[in-house]
Amino acid sequence: MTNAPSNLLQLEWPGFDPWRIQAVAHRLSGHPLLQLAALIELGRRLERRGLVRTHSDGASAGTPFNDAPSLHPNARSAADTLGDIRDARAWMSLLNVQTDPVYRQLVDAVLDEASLHTERVDPGMHHRGGWIFISSPHAVTPFHIDKEHNFILQIHGRKRVYVWDHRDTVAVSERARGRFHRMHERDLIRWREELRERAHVFDLEPGQGAYMPSTSPHMVENGDEPSITVSFTYFTDATRREARLHAFRDWLHSGGVPPPPLGRYPRFDRAVAAGAHALVGAHRLAQRLLGRKVAPERAAYAAAHLFGGAPD
Repeated sequence: MTNAPSNLLQLEWPGFDPWRIQAVAHRLSGHPLLQLAALIELGRRLERRGLVRTHSDGASAGTPFNDAPSLHPNARSAADTLGDIRDARAWMSLLNVQTDPVYRQLVDAVLDEASLHTERVDPGMHHRGGWIFISSPHAVTPFHIDKEHNFILQIHGRKRVYVWDHRDTVAVSERARGRFHRMHERDLIRWREELRERAHVFDLEPGQGAYMPSTSPHMVENGDEPSITVSFTYFTDATRREARLHAFRDWLHSGGVPPPPLGRYPRFDRAVAAGAHALVGAHRLAQRLLGRKVAPERAAYAAAHLFGGAPD
């Protein structure tokens, strides 16, 4: 880890609640690693490793997120797309930029600073990640959820970000969250236009951003200019517990034992969480006894694949 500079992120740290959506300010808009020329070179490096995700501006809020690249393909290379982003009619994400030695320093600078404040209320930061989104005018990021806590920061251009509470079962049902945590499927996560009125809405300009907790549904609409946005993401001990609880509840449901609504019976939820923790621990131990490699539960950085290397 690096010794982080101060004040890269500005928010109400004394009252920080890791499960509350909130506005963020930042001082990264002029950072040299986040300018288009540097991102074109990063795109070349990451594309060789399969760490670029892209689709055309034909994707909408209701496009299935996992299928957007195949339903609305962008055939141009990363460098060609980024070099012509104003007219490329494309959306592009540079994935897991923490795997690049240069950009890992940026991820550490931001998250080292954040951890000075988050650890007191949400300990165990691990599986750090960085994601950079470059999009043409009016491109859309479809409605979806992710597993990580997320600082999403606007670098260039303007966009509107819709975020829903992670407990909003109207936006995304408990069953959909459980399926996502257990199998990383988003098939049950479906967009409806009436959801807009339930969202927290952030009209982001350079220097502005938002914090969204793990599994907060979100959707993004770009403005009239090309946009550059960066997300710094991480897991904590609490996100790991939540993920296991949701996954085990989905396993019960799939086995014909639908659990009661989350939160109705706290003792039941604690018992399910304890059972999930024990099962995962037993599975990991069995894998070790069989001589198989088991990834550490609290690795410093997310693994280099499409969905970020989330822990079990």
